[in-house]
Amino acid sequence: MSALARYYNHAGATVAGYDRVCSNLTSELESEGIQIHYEDNISLIPEVFKENKEETLVIYTPAVPSSHSEYQYFLKNGYKIVKRSLALGNIASTKKCLAVSGTHGKTTTSTMLAHIFKQSGKGCTAFLGGISKNYHSNLLLDKGEFLVAEADEFDRSFLQLFPEIALITSVDADHLDIYKNHETLKEAFVSFASQVKPDGSLIIKKNLNLDLSKINVKNIYRYSYDQPCDFYASGITIIDGGFFHFDLNYPKGIIDNCTIGVPGWVNVENGIAAASIALLSGISPDAVKSALSTFEGVERRFDIRVNTKKCAYIDDYAHHPKELASAISSMRNIFKGRKLTGIFQPHLYTRTRDFASEFAGSLSQLDELILLDIYPARELPIEGVTSEIIFKDVKLEHKIMLKKEELMSYLGTRDIDVLVTFGAGDIDRFVPLITEMLKKRCNA
Repeated sequence: MSALARYYNHAGATVAGYDRVCSNLTSELESEGIQIHYEDNISLIPEVFKENKEETLVIYTPAVPSSHSEYQYFLKNGYKIVKRSLALGNIASTKKCLAVSGTHGKTTTSTMLAHIFKQSGKGCTAFLGGISKNYHSNLLLDKGEFLVAEADEFDRSFLQLFPEIALITSVDADHLDIYKNHETLKEAFVSFASQVKPDGSLIIKKNLNLDLSKINVKNIYRYSYDQPCDFYASGITIIDGGFFHFDLNYPKGIIDNCTIGVPGWVNVENGIAAASIALLSGISPDAVKSALSTFEGVERRFDIRVNTKKCAYIDDYAHHPKELASAISSMRNIFKGRKLTGIFQPHLYTRTRDFASEFAGSLSQLDELILLDIYPARELPIEGVTSEIIFKDVKLEHKIMLKKEELMSYLGTRDIDVLVTFGAGDIDRFVPLITEMLKKRCNA
């Protein structure tokens, strides 16, 4: 939503909006001239929109409940109202769309891809699901022909896109409040794949279980971290800090001695995925190699905030069991032999209910767990669904459940070696506080 707001604001439109809470991102939007209010109140809708109904476009996200009074005002008064996904689809239809989808990995991969295009000189417009640390934004603008889009499976949003090239990183069960079961989710990904233009390309991670027998796409490729296929890494070596050197194998040859500018094996996999789209789009191997090495990452995606021998702190958006397991595995590579303490805030009652045992299994890979209450987002409570249904099955000697308001005082009493915050809710509000606390502690 914020990238769309920036896009229309840059185009010269008057942009205003509502959000539940003020954040660093909404503050940045306000500094860019976008009016934002934080109370559901019809009187706070700027008069310019009430006076110019025919010239007003209302864009909403499904996270806004249908009972929202401002949404009802626009609906009852005949405004043009579209979902976020349709607005993005309309913009993407004017360019060559390169779409990155998947139940996890898509934000980092799409941001890497946009960086490769930007650094190569080819350029692209990009709508990203996170803030690029290279460009300090989730929107890149360019007059060229390419558009990079993070294709979101939630609410089948990605079915508004008709890409030249599409990539699927993962199809793990998720959003079962929308899809009801895993098979229905996979069917949606097949539908997305079928929307790739017939002379285009579809790239999927090797071993994903999708039925592509009826897909009418000229080119279908596979990528992997290290399993031989169309795009994969070989000659992998780990250096200090968890950074990786590798050779990138692709259909026309090998790009020797590649490195990713951020640590972790999972970022090598993301880098191979991004490189596959870039190479198929005509970007030179040398340009791809150079851009991968200068990629600085995405805020809240394996975001290393403090890194000393005395203590370290990483913030990560992981909110699915598979994401947690991959992130913890990568952190074990980087911080070998050190004590890993994780703070996890579950996101959504339905996701907690559906994957409680899987969450417990992933979190058991930590040395110590601090578990917070569920962040409800768009949902109402479900009877019997609390963080306790995860906590009881976590197989750790050191684990505790806390309220958010207890977190900082508790951390102040703990001996922290490597700390990581996980979650897609409002746990990010603690990131500056924890960063400041640990920087002072590390420098003491």
